[in-house]
Amino acid sequence: MKKIKVGLIQQANGDDIRDNLKALAKNIEVCAEKGAQLIVLQELHNTRYFCQTENTNLFDLAEAIPGPSTSFYSELAAKYNIVLVTSLFEKRAPGLYHNTAVVFDTDGSVAGKYRKMHIPDDPAYYEKFYFTPGDIGFEPIQTSIGKLGVLVCWDQWYPEAARLMALKGAEMLIYPTAIGWESSDTEDEKSRQLNAWIISQRAHAVANGLPVISVNRIGHEPDPSGQTNGIQFWGNSFVAGPQGEFLAQAGNEMAENMIVEVDLERSENVRRWWPFLRDRRIDEYGDITKRFID
Repeated sequence: MKKIKVGLIQQANGDDIRDNLKALAKNIEVCAEKGAQLIVLQELHNTRYFCQTENTNLFDLAEAIPGPSTSFYSELAAKYNIVLVTSLFEKRAPGLYHNTAVVFDTDGSVAGKYRKMHIPDDPAYYEKFYFTPGDIGFEPIQTSIGKLGVLVCWDQWYPEAARLMALKGAEMLIYPTAIGWESSDTEDEKSRQLNAWIISQRAHAVANGLPVISVNRIGHEPDPSGQTNGIQFWGNSFVAGPQGEFLAQAGNEMAENMIVEVDLERSENVRRWWPFLRDRRIDEYGDITKRFID
């Protein structure tokens, strides 16, 4: 049986990047000591979620890949002999920036990267101001523990992204995430949003017969402009199996590390029971590439 231990780090971030990195390094150490072979970090984990406002000075947070952050996480991956999924603000060229997941293998080498494809633009989530949509496609990343279908946050709402990763041989789907509630949301609305987020990703697990790993940040982060009351990130990081079953789920109030055993061979059995890939009518799906069918 091909089983791996996965570490999820649900962390609250502050203004001091050095403190955030120190906390991440410690949490990676803790997960590795508990046997994690694959460790997944949340979206844009080095800093606070800076996209609540549009501020050109914040482009200074971006860095080249390779660069200081890739060196930092490469050393940690090699030190603890882990596969590490990170999420960085990439400076590709002056005026050209991406939201990029970088995956390190157990020897510290870069196994691959994924540039976020779907970019939101909503109040408090002004990502189109900062990030150019990815241009390297939906390509799984081969590592020493398996083929990882790494996507990022807003990508998690799109079944096409999950499906394409699955069709290219991904053995699991991984979503570094930053999502939360605005203070004016009612309790009922908060519940609807959270459940929609969970249901969508569990559906990707079911439809593709693959485990899903989703790691969100936690804690309140103020709006620097003062126009809103900031974002309360809702945590709830989780792992779902290939039938959408919960293997583990964090809470929505505290930072925490989770170690979860994932049986990759189970996907084979589930796909035999529910052969969705076999029964796809690929001869009838041509219209899926259209924006809308009038």
